[in-house]
Amino acid sequence: MILFLYGPDTYRSHLKLKEIIEYYKKTHKSGLNLFFLDLKEKNYKDFLGTFQSMTMFKEKKLIVLENTLSNEEFKEKFLNDIKKFTHSDNIILFYEKEVSKGKFLSILKENAKWQNFTRLEEEKLKKWVKKRIKILGGEIANDALNKLIEFVGNNLWQMENEIKKLISYTGREEIALKDIRLLVKPKIETDIFKTIDAIAQKNKKKALNLIHKHLEKGESPFYLLSMINFQFRSIILIKDLIQRRRPLKEAGLHPYVVKKTFFQAKNFSFHELKKIYQKIFKIDLDVKSGRLKPETALDLLIAEI
Repeated sequence: MILFLYGPDTYRSHLKLKEIIEYYKKTHKSGLNLFFLDLKEKNYKDFLGTFQSMTMFKEKKLIVLENTLSNEEFKEKFLNDIKKFTHSDNIILFYEKEVSKGKFLSILKENAKWQNFTRLEEEKLKKWVKKRIKILGGEIANDALNKLIEFVGNNLWQMENEIKKLISYTGREEIALKDIRLLVKPKIETDIFKTIDAIAQKNKKKALNLIHKHLEKGESPFYLLSMINFQFRSIILIKDLIQRRRPLKEAGLHPYVVKKTFFQAKNFSFHELKKIYQKIFKIDLDVKSGRLKPETALDLLIAEI
């Protein structure tokens, strides 16, 4: 049997891998037939030796393989012998992060039980976060949930850490909006701030390059749109407080965001901010109604600002 776990959401794929290994250990008590091979260090001969070796206590083997896609010798020889492995009682589990299309991937998927862990978006992400908080013994208010997702995005490794931190702080009480603002540092770090700076300097080429770097890293276009929206909202809020000579803490934002936004607010007039925010609102509406693809919307937004 061949299993194949892959995709950019390494948190959920790692959870699935862990789940399979734990189930195997429960049903195969000796623990002597579980093997891990990193194909950056091993070769096909090492794998075949492990696969063909005698098993202890007549147990099935579970062989977990990583980094196979960069090993050309392994891929070629494995495909030649693939029918031998599909009809075996032993389990060969491929665990990969990023994959690219090609002959090996295509044939492997035809002969394996596979699962692609794509990044969670919008409602699926919201449901996952809410369920995870409940599993860990917490509860969260809807406005706090929305803010948590706005601040963290769909990086589930970071989300897990933030959830544990929030539950530890609030105890049995429901996680509130004020807890998110107090404890969670927004994921609106250097590149997003650089993008806003590039927009302020009317450097559209630089802004587009930065946006495309985010997309190439696998970040969600929905998330990027929401972060640009969030940051321009913050700029308007801070600029208004500055003009009215009010304390900046009244913005209710994380101190990190306040500090960065304070300097950006000086680069825009209220008239410019109003026009930009209207464009963001319209493009966001077009994306949610399906009139625009989110990737196209990002390019269009930068071009029109």
